[in-house]
Amino acid sequence: MNMFRKLYDWVLHWAETPYGAWALFIVAFVESSIFPIPPDVLLIALAVAIPQKAFKFALICSVGSVLGGWLGYLIGWQFMSVIGEPIIRMYGLTGKVDYIRELYQQYDAWAVGIAGFTPLPYKIFTIAAGAFDINFGVFTIASILSRSARFFLVAGLIHAFGPSIQSFINRYFDMLAVGFTACLIGGFVLVKYIM
Repeated sequence: MNMFRKLYDWVLHWAETPYGAWALFIVAFVESSIFPIPPDVLLIALAVAIPQKAFKFALICSVGSVLGGWLGYLIGWQFMSVIGEPIIRMYGLTGKVDYIRELYQQYDAWAVGIAGFTPLPYKIFTIAAGAFDINFGVFTIASILSRSARFFLVAGLIHAFGPSIQSFINRYFDMLAVGFTACLIGGFVLVKYIM
C-alpha cells in the first residue's frame, strides 16, 4: 500500500507544475492499459486549481484515456501472452478473465461502457477486448462515451460547486459512479420495455 501512496502523491504533484496538462494526458493514457492510479486524482487537482479550465482538462483526460484504451486493446489483440497476461497477473485478476469474457459475450459494448465509467479496472477490459477480438469500432465508441462521461462529470461538479466539492468527489466517487451507472442501465431497460 505504501507504494500506491507514493504513486498517488507523485501523480498529484504534477498539478503544481506547468506540465500538469501533459502529465494528465500521460497518466490517463497509461492508466487505460497498465498504470494503477486513476487519472481522476490529477484531473480533480488541476480542475480545482484552475476551475475555468476544468472542461479542457476533462477533454485532455478523455482523449488520453481512449488512446490508452487503444493501446490496451492492441496489447490484448497482439501481445496477450507476452504483455497482457503479466499485467493481469500483476493486478491479481487472472481469475476474472473468464468472467470478463462472459460479460463481453452478453453485453458487448455495455461491458466496455460500464468499465469505462465505474471504478472497475478499465485496463483489464481494454486488454480483454483485444484478446477476445471485440469489434474495435464498438469498443472505441463505448470508450469515448464512458470515459468522457466520467471525466466531464468530475469537471462539471468542480465547475459548478468549486473546490469544496473535491473532498466529496474523492470520498464518494465510487458510489456516485455505481449509482449513475445503475440509473443509466435502468433507464435503458425502462425504455426497452415501454417501447
